[in-house]
Parts: sequence; structure tokens; C-alpha cells
Amino acid sequence: MTINEKQDEIIEEFDLFDDQLDKTQYIIDLGKKLPPMPESARTDENRIMGCQSKVWVDAELKDNRLYFYGDSEPTAQISKGLVGLLIRVLSGEKPEDVANADLYFIPRVGMGNLITSLRAGGLASMIERMKAYGRTYANQTA
Repeated sequence: MTINEKQDEIIEEFDLFDDQLDKTQYIIDLGKKLPPMPESARTDENRIMGCQSKVWVDAELKDNRLYFYGDSEPTAQISKGLVGLLIRVLSGEKPEDVANADLYFIPRVGMGNLITSLRAGGLASMIERMKAYGRTYANQTA
């Protein structure tokens, strides 16, 4: 499944909800499904600065595909859900595709209405970090 196909799937899922509270709960539920990140990966190097809570993202390259891992502190359930959404869209893709991804699903699901401006800044930082991994690994495999 391509990045755009994954985004379209997420948009369809969010379209099932009429109210913002249900959408927010869905984001929280997605975060609960995110596999735990090893404690050893919860380093300052992997921490996303700009988030109001502690959030970590790491990546590894396997068979020219980029795989992401992420987590947040236990009280940051929405942030963990946001990381989960990004991982769902970008993990398993080629580095150059991650680096150049147009993440149109974010405005299409109305994310701006679902999260605070502080969380929006954190989300932007998560996206930038993941795209930076894409650029870094794309340059290594070129």
C-alpha cells in the first residue's frame, strides 16, 4: 500500500465519525495499539523537541525501507496516537518517499480542530523528524 493509499484509508476512517470527541478518542485508541518502544530508544537524541509532552521517534533501514518506532510518556495519549498515525503512513516506505511525502490526510481529517496549537507544533516536529530520517537514509542509499 502506498503512502497516499494509507492516507486515503485514514481519511475514510475519520469520515465515519461525526463529532470531534469521537475523532479524538479514535486518535487515543490508535496510540494504545502502538507497540511499546524499547526503553533503550527513549533517549534525548530520539526525543521530539517542540512537543508539550515527551515523545520519541526512532527509525531503522531494512531492505531499503524505513521503519519507524515511537512512543510517548503514559499521560500523553493523544501525542502517542499522533505518532501512531504518522508511523502507520510512513513506516515501511522507501526513504525518498518518506522525505517527499505530502501528508494531506492531516488537514483532511480536520486535525487542526482536534488538537491544540501546542500539539500542532509537536505534530509538525514529529513530521519534520520523520522526513529528516527519510532524507538521511535516502542519501545513504543513493
